[in-house]
Amino acid sequence: MLPGARFLAITWCAYACCWCVPGGSGSAAAATLATRAKESGCTGRPTRVEGSTYKCVTQSGYTAYFNVPGMTGEGDGGGSAARSAPSPSGFPKVDATTQKGRDDVRRKVLNEELVAEQKLLEEARAAYSNGAPPPTVEEQNVPQRYAERVTRLRQTVSLHEKNIEALKKELAARR
Repeated sequence: MLPGARFLAITWCAYACCWCVPGGSGSAAAATLATRAKESGCTGRPTRVEGSTYKCVTQSGYTAYFNVPGMTGEGDGGGSAARSAPSPSGFPKVDATTQKGRDDVRRKVLNEELVAEQKLLEEARAAYSNGAPPPTVEEQNVPQRYAERVTRLRQTVSLHEKNIEALKKELAARR
């Protein structure tokens, strides 16, 4: 490489680096904000909603929300302040006995659903007969219908098993 060309290349790189570096992380964050706004289709300047969440108006007139990682509001502690903020005035409060009553009713309803689902599972398993239910007269003539019925019965058994599992999980979380 010619010495003059090398000098020109080094000078150009130095200018490029100096152009990017002075802003520090603020300009990088601003560039990220501008990039995210452009990706979201913003037509105007985005405004901070809370923490690292921003909103803007798109060309179609809709409001777009997006997050910019690493950009948080001053003093929000990464979003933990929102959790510890007091309830607004006029916000309905529920005393402990009322909440306990609601929890008891919910638990009772979940238990009733569990019992009903277990009954439906027993019925579905009886109809499924371990994958070999007796074919009807029509199904003896058309084997495809028998296969379709067995598939539906298997799916029904699986559905009830999943429902029971979900109800038990919900009940365990509530205790």
